[in-house]
Amino acid sequence: MRSPHRTPRVSAVQRALVRDSSLVWLASGVVGVSFGAISVAGGLPVWVPVAMSVLVYAGSAQFSAVGVLLAGGGPFAAAATGLLLNTRTAAFGLAVADLLGPGRAARFLGAHLVTDETVAFALAQPDPARRRAAFWISGLGLFVVWNLGVLAGALAGGALGDTAAYGLDAAFPAVLVALVLPALRGDARLRRSAALGAALALALTPAVPAGVPVLLALAGLFLYGREGAAV
Repeated sequence: MRSPHRTPRVSAVQRALVRDSSLVWLASGVVGVSFGAISVAGGLPVWVPVAMSVLVYAGSAQFSAVGVLLAGGGPFAAAATGLLLNTRTAAFGLAVADLLGPGRAARFLGAHLVTDETVAFALAQPDPARRRAAFWISGLGLFVVWNLGVLAGALAGGALGDTAAYGLDAAFPAVLVALVLPALRGDARLRRSAALGAALALALTPAVPAGVPVLLALAGLFLYGREGAAV
C-alpha cells in the first residue's frame, strides 16, 4: 500500500534537483551561445554547430574541433581532436553506469548525456535513488539548454562581437567547482587525489590543447585507487 506522503516527498526532491541543476543549465546556455556565435562568426554555416551539438554534445571537444576547422584543418583532423578530448567520458561513464537503467534505449540516451557537469552533480548526491534522479534531471535539462543556446548563438552570428570579452568561458568552470567542493568534504583521500589532478591540469594547460588538461587530471584517480588498496 502506498504511503500518502510518498508522492509529495518525491516531488520535493525533484524540485530541489531542478533548482540546483538550474545553475548548470544557465552556465550551459551561456557557453552554448558563445560556441554558436564563434562558429558562425568564423565562417561556418549555422547548421554545423547546431548539428554538432545535437550529435556530438561535448563542449570542450566541440570548441576544439571548430578551432581546428577555422584554423584551416580538415574534418578528419577536427574529428580526431574531438575524439581525443572526449575520451575522458569513458571513465565518467563507468562512474555512473548503474544510474542509466536496464534497457538499451535508456543506456544509449544516458551515455549521450554523460558530461563533466552531469556526472559531478549526480555523484554529489547522498544515495543511489537521488543520484539516478539527479543524473537524468540535470542531463536532460543540460542537453536541451545547451542546444537552444548554440542555436541562438549561431543565429546571432557575429552580432555578439568578441564573446571572450564577456568572460563566458569562466561560467562552466565556476559552476563545476561549486558542484565538486561538497563531495570533497570529509574525504581526505579524495581531496589528495583531486589536488594531484588539479596540479597536473594547471601545470600542463599552457603546453597542451584545450580540454586535454581535464583528461590528464584523471591521473589523480591512480592515487585514489592506490591509497584505497593500501587501506
